[in-house]
Amino acid sequence: MNLENAQIQMRKGILEYCVLRIISRGEVYASDLLDELTAARLIVVEGTLYPLLTRLKNAGLLEYKWVESKSGPPRKYYKLTETGDAFLRGLSETWDDLVRSTEMINSKTTTQA
Repeated sequence: MNLENAQIQMRKGILEYCVLRIISRGEVYASDLLDELTAARLIVVEGTLYPLLTRLKNAGLLEYKWVESKSGPPRKYYKLTETGDAFLRGLSETWDDLVRSTEMINSKTTTQA
């Protein structure tokens, strides 16, 4: 098994949750979202982020609006829908359960026979 592939899969597994969590704070521009994910070391490229945003929008979890920009083309700002907010609450409960479970397992000390 390849460690790097396993690490990538773990990050991908929480990417949707992290994207929704960031957007839950208020309207966000995709570039700012990408910057925050990159700073958090959830290495994401535009080719990953934009299809994810489209899937979340098509699922009714996000909506967007166009805002004119003084320096270039209009910008698309994303925000959660009511459905997206409820979905995120469910994911947050699952995340909290997973964190507790892994902390419980990690806290056990190894014993030798």
